[in-house]
Parts: sequence; structure tokens; C-alpha cells
Amino acid sequence: MLQIEGLSWHTPAGEQILDHIDLCVPDGKLTVVTGPNGGGKTTLAKLIAGLEKPDSGKIYLDGEDITDLNVTERARRGIGYAFQQPVRFKGLTVRDLVELAAGSGLNEAALCDLLGRVGLCARDYIDREVDGSLSGGEIKRIEIATVLARHTRLSVFDEPEAGIDLWSFAGLIDTFRDLRGKVDGALLIISHQERILSIADEIVVVAEGKIREQGTRERILPSLLSGAPACGRCPKEEVRI
Repeated sequence: MLQIEGLSWHTPAGEQILDHIDLCVPDGKLTVVTGPNGGGKTTLAKLIAGLEKPDSGKIYLDGEDITDLNVTERARRGIGYAFQQPVRFKGLTVRDLVELAAGSGLNEAALCDLLGRVGLCARDYIDREVDGSLSGGEIKRIEIATVLARHTRLSVFDEPEAGIDLWSFAGLIDTFRDLRGKVDGALLIISHQERILSIADEIVVVAEGKIREQGTRERILPSLLSGAPACGRCPKEEVRI
């Protein structure tokens, strides 16, 4: 379980991006963070992963204070992060990258299972380099496969739908639906997409650096789709269909 208490962050220029965020991401559930662009969603994800350091507040994973740990130390504790724009690695093959994530060699069946869950045929990809020859959608799906390979305590996906075609996106929805409730940990997705919001257990609305609303999908999603804030005070949030 991830617990966040009073988390705040400013840019080097002094602009406040997050303002005293309190959030619990429970195990065995899928939590989706949504809200307008520029509201602080990706910054929140980066703070959780250790890519940025908060100005104030605390972050706990399974009761351990990880606020001062760097991204490598957090990865060792079990936090996996899938970037909105994945990094390319010239000279590494897809097999290399997935096996590095898994921490051991994988047989063909295991590679087929992992890549198949993100809509890729292992035979067509395991020997390809993770470089500019891969499309944006392909590299995104490969990165998500590496997160799945790690069996993390907390898996964070930053807009996994970005750059992915509709057929592959449908497959990812099935993957996240299958993972929910089966992983030994928590799933956190940053997304605007209604189809991802529709499979969430919990929805958190972040706008102007604050949590404007949070609760079950059944309570929050209808108000987002109608444009009428569930709390009666939040701005209309963007939900892309």
C-alpha cells in the first residue's frame, strides 16, 4: 500500500505544482488519477517513483518512509514506473530489456506471455533493438511489459494509452482488468481515457495541484462524464472518449 501525506512540490522557478496532497493507493485495487492537463498528475507520479524530490510531505510504501530514497532505491523496494514517453536503448534488444526487468533469463513461453499481454508477438520483437526503429506505440507497450515482468509492489503507468492504436489499447484494457485484484500490490494509472476510468476501483481527480475529489468509480465517474463535479465545487474535468 502507498500512503502520501501532505506532499507539495514547486518548480525551480517557484511555481507551485502540488499543494499538500494526501492520498492512499490500496493493494489489490486499480486507482486512476485523472484531471485537466497541467493539474499536477504526472508530477505526482514522478514524485512517487523518485524522479523528483518533494518540497514537503511524506511518502510511505508498506509502512516504510521512502521519502528520501532515490529512484533506484525505490525500484528495489518494488516501485515500477512506465514513462509517458519511454526511453530508447540502442544496443539492447527487447529480450535484454524484459529480462533485465525480470531479474533473470526468460524462456520463450514467458516472453510470449508478457509481450502478448501488451499486444505484441514475441517472435517478431524479442531480437529487435529498443531504438528508433520502433514506433511510439511499440516502445510504450514494451515498457509496460517490463513493468509487468518485475512483479512490483506498486506499478505506476503514466498515460499508457499515449501513442497506442485502438486495437492495442483494447488489449491493454484487458491487461489492466486482468491485473486488478491479482497483483500482490497496487496499480496506479494516470489517464484521461474513459475506458480506463471505467475499470478503476478508485478515481482521484487532481486539478490545480490539489485533490479535488476522490472515491469509488461508481461515485466519481458519472459526474466526470456529465461535467457536474461530484463534490459540487470542482471544475469540470477533461475525460477523453
